[in-house]
Amino acid sequence: MSAAQSRRRAAIRVFIDGQAGTTGLQLGTRLRAHPGVELLTVSSDRRRDAKSRQALFDSADVVFLCLPDDAAREAVRLVTNPDTWIIDASTAHRTAPGWTYGLPELSPLHRAALGQAKRIAVPGCHATGFAAVVYPLVACGLLPPGTPLTCTSLTGYSGGGKVLIARYETGRTPDDALRAPRPYALGLTHKHLPEMQSVCGLDRPPHFYPVVGDMARGMLVSVPLWAHQLTRPGGTRAVWELLSSHYAHSRFVRVPPLGAADALEAGFLDPTALNGTNLLELFVFGHETQTLVAARLDNLGKGASGAAVQCMNIACGLPEDTGLM
Repeated sequence: MSAAQSRRRAAIRVFIDGQAGTTGLQLGTRLRAHPGVELLTVSSDRRRDAKSRQALFDSADVVFLCLPDDAAREAVRLVTNPDTWIIDASTAHRTAPGWTYGLPELSPLHRAALGQAKRIAVPGCHATGFAAVVYPLVACGLLPPGTPLTCTSLTGYSGGGKVLIARYETGRTPDDALRAPRPYALGLTHKHLPEMQSVCGLDRPPHFYPVVGDMARGMLVSVPLWAHQLTRPGGTRAVWELLSSHYAHSRFVRVPPLGAADALEAGFLDPTALNGTNLLELFVFGHETQTLVAARLDNLGKGASGAAVQCMNIACGLPEDTGLM
């Protein structure tokens, strides 16, 4: 079946490989509410059967991969139907040749590429926030690509998968150590670093410091900047004006007013306020010499399953917000 025929059909046939994982479950919930989708399923005893999976891959219009990296690479090799869209939520293909990066808000070229792509890599949650901040600054020449950058990301524990979720949600005591935020990936080799560097066109990866909090979902990705790092005067206001202009017509990315006083609660920025949505907000704080840009998103929404559905909508010629309201 041709891509044109698929677009004309009443429903897009979709299969999720890895439907029992955290992202797969979230994706299934979204797709069951999607008005343009027929969701294909497989019984639990056939999920690991290569022939059964291959038959589903080749009969589906869209296959979502919610698998570990090696399993995602193997799954791609099973697909023989040239008209099947593959949308991979793993890390496996985010910087791989021939794959399109699924963050359409970065530029018109990124959006146009999604409309032509058959192989789409869903961005990592941390990388989504980082790229949303840094890509426009570098692309517009306000931030040189050789600038040493740092990034701190506070995330909900659901991004760690079933094992971490179980650790946070079972056997808790009022004073257990999980109540406090916990830094991780302290070897400074987090798996999102390659895409953070490559997508933003940086000469080197950022110094990245992720922290998991005692919250199921939610995320704040923060990038500090100094005025002397920028190529033009204006400091914090220049950064805010550039980001506001860049995302002025975006459906899902918003840039609140400078300082975002209305978004703060007694001076605090809530990382969970966008949970359950596909939205991303970019807050700009600071003064003449120092700037902080913080991206707020749901790590399971715009950081995973919501972004995957948005990519499917664009690739299949649907309005990008279909099923994401």
